[in-house]
Parts: sequence; C-alpha cells; structure tokens
Amino acid sequence: MMNWLYLHGRAISHAVRRLAGQPLGTLLSALVVGIALSLPGGGYLLLDNAASLARGVSGTPEISLFLDSGAQKADVEAVEQRLRAEPALASYRFVPREEALRQLERAGLGDVLGGLPANPLPDAFVVAPRGEDPALFARLSAGMRGWPKVAHVQVDSEWVERLHALLGLGRSAVLMLAGLLGFALVIVTFNTIRLQILTQRQEIEVSRLLGATDPFIRRPFYWFGGLQGALGGLVALGTVWLGVQALAQPVATLAQSYGAVFALSGPGLQASLAMVAFATLLGWLGAAISVRRHLAGH
Repeated sequence: MMNWLYLHGRAISHAVRRLAGQPLGTLLSALVVGIALSLPGGGYLLLDNAASLARGVSGTPEISLFLDSGAQKADVEAVEQRLRAEPALASYRFVPREEALRQLERAGLGDVLGGLPANPLPDAFVVAPRGEDPALFARLSAGMRGWPKVAHVQVDSEWVERLHALLGLGRSAVLMLAGLLGFALVIVTFNTIRLQILTQRQEIEVSRLLGATDPFIRRPFYWFGGLQGALGGLVALGTVWLGVQALAQPVATLAQSYGAVFALSGPGLQASLAMVAFATLLGWLGAAISVRRHLAGH
C-alpha cells in the first residue's frame, strides 16, 4: 500500500512539474476546457433556476378534494385520517364550506351568492404532494377518487406537466451538448498528451533501458491529463459563477415584475464537485487513449 501511494505521489509530482513548466500552455488548455464545459454547466444551472422561478410565479401545484354535500363531521375526519397516513403528501389543509363561501364573497361574487337559498359549496381539502412529478399527481388523484364521500378531485398539474416537458427537453439538449463538447475535449487532451510523449520520447527510452515498467512510465501522463482536466473544471466553475453574478440582478428584476421574490442561485457543492470530477474524467480518458495509442509497442 505504501509503495502504491509512493508511486502515485511521485507521478503526481512529475505531472505538476510538467504543468508548471509550461504555464502558458497549461493556462490555454484550462481555458479551452473550462469555457467549453461552462456552456452545458451553465445551461443546466439555468434550467434548474428557471424551474424554481416558474414555481415561484405559478405557485405550488395542489390537489383539491371536494366532499359530498351530505358529508358529516365523521366523514371529514375519516378523509383527514387517510390524508394524514399518506406518505406522499407534504401538507394538507381543510377548507370548510363557510370559508369557501367567504372567499368567493371577497372575490366579488357576494351579490350572486346572496340570491341562493343555501350555501352550494362543499367542504374541501387542499393537498400538496411531495414533489411535482405528474405521475405522482395522477397516482394520488386516482386513489383519492375512490375514497368514501369524495365527490370530485381536481388536479392542478397541467402547468406542471408542461413545465416538466420543457425542462426534460432542455436537459436532453444540455446533455447532448455536454456529450459533444466532452468528446471534443477528449480529443484536445489526446493531442496534448501526444505532444508530451513526443517531447519526452528519449527520456522514456532511457527509463525503459533502466528497467522502468509500462505502468511506471504511463502513470505521470494519466495524472497530467487528469490534473489538466481538473484545472479546466475549476475554470468552468468560475465562469459559471461569474455568469450567475452578472445575471443575478436582471433575473431578480424580471421576477419582481411578476410579483415573485427570486434570487438566481449558483451551483451547489454537489454540482460543483460533479463538474470538476467530469472534467477530470475527460482529461484522464483523453490521456489514457493517447498513452495506449502512442506508447504501445515502444
């Protein structure tokens, strides 16, 4: 174990010296990788923020359960007990028929309702599921329609379905862009490592004559590609963060025009680590392909 750590530590040290020995080339490579990865990274972040903004403008989707006009207090309690036992619900609230009537009167329908002999509105429950998956809304509403004394179930999920469809399309486009740019970045790393191998060919041959094994020779190149990719990932992260700072005020102004309080959020810790890890993987992959291609048989 100690020998394994020593060998990798030596390889990392060698790769760092190579990166530091050509600062301009290292900077340009990191900028190429970073700017390219910032496009899908920023796009994915904007999609998540757009979803949050849409939820803030449109409100939380809910399911309304209207009880039968002849429902008694025991029936209301039975329905509430079912709601309390449903793990897929985030919250619920009971709206008595008297409160519903007062809400309509405040909405300007008092004259119309005043001519009716009795309150025509039923008792109701307003339910908020955990999440916004349209399939979850469909499953819950289908089950609730079979409950005793539930006369009608109204699902407020049409806008959620449209939002999920648009976000799904956007995420697919971002993933396609990430795949294409990732392939291009593998090629960039491939060529960088190829040039490194060509400039160190004599050093490699001497190492082989001294008994160096193939893993020993290849290991620094793997780390070189991985570290180069990691630097690019950090540049991408910084680029996305600067973009968030630049767009924060215009987005807040737009949200305020719709009566919503919204702040554009940057990438969280998990997303940041994923971006750097993805860039590191691309660098390592390009290095691995190049090493196997140009060091095979030498």
